[in-house]
Formats: sequence, structure tokens, C-alpha cells
Amino acid sequence: MTCIRSEGAHRILKANDMSDLLSRLLVERDWLLADGATGTTLFNMGLESGDAPELWNADHPDRIAKLYQGAVDAGSDIFLTNSFGGTRARLKLHNAQDRAHELSKLAAEIGRDVADKAGRPIVVAGSIGPTGEIMEPMGALTYASAVEMFHEQAEGLKAGGADVLWVETISAPEEYKAAAEAAKLAEMPWCGTMSFDTAGRTMMGVTSAELAAMVGRLDPTPVAFGANCGVGASDLLRTVLGFRASGTEVPFIAKGNAGIPKYVDGHIHYDGTPELMAKYAVMARDCGAKIIGGCCGTQPVHLSAMRKALEETPAGPAPTLEQIAETIGGFSSDSDGTDNKGPAKRTTRRRARA
Repeated sequence: MTCIRSEGAHRILKANDMSDLLSRLLVERDWLLADGATGTTLFNMGLESGDAPELWNADHPDRIAKLYQGAVDAGSDIFLTNSFGGTRARLKLHNAQDRAHELSKLAAEIGRDVADKAGRPIVVAGSIGPTGEIMEPMGALTYASAVEMFHEQAEGLKAGGADVLWVETISAPEEYKAAAEAAKLAEMPWCGTMSFDTAGRTMMGVTSAELAAMVGRLDPTPVAFGANCGVGASDLLRTVLGFRASGTEVPFIAKGNAGIPKYVDGHIHYDGTPELMAKYAVMARDCGAKIIGGCCGTQPVHLSAMRKALEETPAGPAPTLEQIAETIGGFSSDSDGTDNKGPAKRTTRRRARA
């Protein structure tokens, strides 16, 4: 597969020394397929609502290995570790705060074993989710404490053999910056995605253009950045077009939900079919995303369809908003926030979603 990349993108990757597997693959490949939903898959395996998935790294490592293997078998080039809620702040809810390093290390170790047996390059991405705490002055969490918690988790993931840190579902710029600093302290390459779930903005009012600008100022620069989760694949694709319009040279990530969540027979069900996610994947690539995956509701069957579509569908021009709406579904709001319409920035945070 040929790959033509701008000199600017090469400079960005060179700044990361291209010593990590993800950076090398981004140079060699036109696109990479990430994984799907961690929570949805684990609930299907028997995880109960309210339980900490990270405890399964110690209690049910075979199930976590099966989670990772499912993504690999479906064609993913990258899978995220079962450590989304692995900060000390999150684990405190389960009286496991002193196991933050241990549980993240186990998550990466299980992943490392699966990846090393795959017979092809697989990136083990150490998932780091939001702390769920409110930062000062409205809350008690200081920036320094956020860095410390992220750093603790980063060191565990590094010790377990993760190739890259993958910060995800962030809404506050302060947390994003704290995670970047933690990656620097751990001497690890990193990626970072935010969730644009509030009329095209994050819960804290960040737009796609603002994230792209912030990424360019961070030290270290992420290997890639982008959007995950949110309210639907159409909205996420609109956000990805916002990254493209910013002119950023940092590769970007699209990790959208498999349709819209619906409550069916006591469970949350996502209505996105494999066929729909295949179309989403192709559109994400044509929007400019270099790393494409799924978030909530995305199962191996979706990933297989996405891989097949990406391999068999020739690259095309970036889709218009009208084409996205017609193919994937309508948008949840009229604006993505970059036109200064929509909600203003918040000065406080709601508790981040599990």
C-alpha cells in the first residue's frame, strides 16, 4: 500500500523521533484501524453495571485477553488497554486507589502478550480516561494532582509494555494538558482524543479548531489527536472535518460510536450496523483521519466490516456535510461550534462519564 504524506506531517512525526511503533506505522500506511468498544464487550462477557472493569485485569485476565484478541482477529492495528478508569481518583470509588499502577500494568501486560503473538505489528495503546474530578477553583483537584495521577497510571502502562499512551474522552483542556505533561514525565509517546458531545463542542466548550490549535502548542506533541465517543458518527465526522479545516499537520483520529444508544430490554443497545460503520470508516478516511476505529457499541463484527471497506474502497474527496447526513444520519445540532454558535465555554465541569 503506497503512502503519500506531506513534508509537514513528516516533520511532526520526526519530532516524535519515529522511535515508537505507532509513528512508524503512520509513515508506512495510509490508514490504521483501531479497536472498538471496551465497555460494551465486557458487559457482554458478564461485567455488572457499577463494577470496575480494571479489576478484571487481575481477576479475569482471560476475558481481557479475549477482548484484545477480538479486535486483532477483526483486523485492528491498534487496541486500547482495559485501563480507561485506572486513575487513582476513579479507582477510589471501588476502594482500589492504591492499585492504580498495578492494574494498569496488568492491562498492558495482557495486551503485550496478545500483540506479540499476532504475527503482524499491533500497537498496544495504554488507555487513560478522565479523572472524573472537578479541578480548582470550583473543585479540589489541582493541576499538579492531575499530572501526578496520570503519571502514576502512565508508569504502570509503560511497565506493562504499552507502545503508546492513549488519552481519551477528555472534555477539559486542563486535563488534556495534564495528561501531556504526564506522558513527558513517563517518557512515553502519546495520543489524545476529546469527546465532542455538546452541540459540536466538548462538555467544557472546546471546539475542533481549538483542540487542533492547542495540540500544536503542547510539549510533547501527540503522535495523533482527535475525537472519540460523542453523540453519533455523523457528528464525529463533522468534527473530523473541523480538524482538517484547521490545517493541522498532526495526524488525527476518528473513533465514533456505532450508531445512537437506545434502551432495550434493560440494556443500552447501539443501533449502528456493520454496514453503517463500514460507510463511516470510509468517510472518516476521506475526511482525513489516519487512525479510524469505533467507540461505544462497536463490536468485532463492525470492525471486520470497517477493515474490508477501507481495503476495498478507493480513496475519494472529503464528503460534504450533506453527504454525511444522507449516508450516516442527521446531526444532533445545526452547528459544530466553530462558527461561534452553540453553547459557551463552561467554567466548571460535570463529572465525566464512565
